[in-house]
Amino acid sequence: MALNLRLSEAQDRALTELARSQGVSKNEAALRAIEDAWARRGHEDQVRDLTRGAVERYRPLLDRLAQ
Repeated sequence: MALNLRLSEAQDRALTELARSQGVSKNEAALRAIEDAWARRGHEDQVRDLTRGAVERYRPLLDRLAQ
């Protein structure tokens, strides 16, 4: 799928530098940035869900420790 991406001058400079530092095209750098952001979000969601589960599971112990 094709996509036109409109960037400000500052964003274009940042993407250019990112691509240069990774030794890839600007297109590849943008794709990697999207994939990295998606992976981080998935990880953050997983950590949040696991934390909620642990808090519920250990609530009695946490309440006793808080006293």
